[in-house]
Amino acid sequence: MEQKRLGDIATYINGYAFKPEDRGSTGLPIIRIQDLTGNAYDLGFYDGKYPEKIEINDGDVLISWSASLGVYIWNRGKGLLNQHIFKVVFDKCEVNKQYFVFAVKYKLKEMELKTHGATMKHIVKKDFDNTVIPFPTVEKQADIAYILSKIESIVEFRKQELQQLDDLIKARFVEMFGDMYLNSKGWPEAKLESMADVVSGITKGRKTKAEDLTEVPYMAVSNVKDGYIDWTTVKTIEATQQEIEQYRLLADDVLMTEGGDPDKVGRGAIIKEPLENCIHQNHIFRVRLDESMILPEFFAEYLQHQRSKRYFLGCAKQTTGIASINMTQLRALPVLMPPLSKQEEFVLFKAQVNKSKVAVQKALDETQLLFDSLMQEYFG
Repeated sequence: MEQKRLGDIATYINGYAFKPEDRGSTGLPIIRIQDLTGNAYDLGFYDGKYPEKIEINDGDVLISWSASLGVYIWNRGKGLLNQHIFKVVFDKCEVNKQYFVFAVKYKLKEMELKTHGATMKHIVKKDFDNTVIPFPTVEKQADIAYILSKIESIVEFRKQELQQLDDLIKARFVEMFGDMYLNSKGWPEAKLESMADVVSGITKGRKTKAEDLTEVPYMAVSNVKDGYIDWTTVKTIEATQQEIEQYRLLADDVLMTEGGDPDKVGRGAIIKEPLENCIHQNHIFRVRLDESMILPEFFAEYLQHQRSKRYFLGCAKQTTGIASINMTQLRALPVLMPPLSKQEEFVLFKAQVNKSKVAVQKALDETQLLFDSLMQEYFG
């Protein structure tokens, strides 16, 4: 099959380096790609004269070549292109636009290995132009793009299904227990320390004279997300038997973070099936609940609602955009306590929804695997 350099397929127009004084409150938005999903934010508005080539419209293909590498078909209206983004002009040969997007998306990992820059990684134009993609006939490109687009749309649909199921759980929680922030149903309230054992974890890099150390897995801040445990990367640490006994995690322990982004401080999740002898880092609090008073599933959902989030935000210490809470503040967290029977009803409902989530997640994983294998077949 014929191969073509990206530089021989199209012209890549870089955006303009707008100065701070160029940015106002009227005119066209100055666009910057924010993350790998293609989310964009504007850097203010510009109502002066500008080179026509940096204007973007729906249907334009954009490539973010610095910080968050990505390729996107723009669909958010007229704007102006800030620096670090290429607008693709297909003026050198006939090519299917969607095929081009899929091909570049696949090649981004290869390009990332060639990125330059100490603080902000970026692609050098020469390396970008020299990247080669398979280049079948335009008819074959259209066929490939059609297949990949269909599978990609199924992947997105499955993701939306999962989000809708999560939203259903949250809606049921509010329906059963009311507005948590206002305590609209007048539930009794108590401090967390009255219904849970709250402890910090093991300090990484601590000095120990013990010689009999065992390497065990441990939960770090990166593993604890808002509502779930991320098992992508689990690190290990050497610990004494006493430390393993002291910090060992049990099923249904709730892990909560000490710090992070202000809107995420105090985030927490239940650990359902901890790895053998798994312990936790000192920047994570382990909350072991008295289940005769409060159930882990109820408490974990409670942490995602405004009463707890505003409490943590109000008492957290903030420095340079990072917020943190201490043990005393966590133990003093005010927790609403509906009757245990109501909590159990919610837990049963959530379990039923989670069965559906498992089925949807399985379908998503299978579809994603198919998509990835076809991308490898077509562009690898």
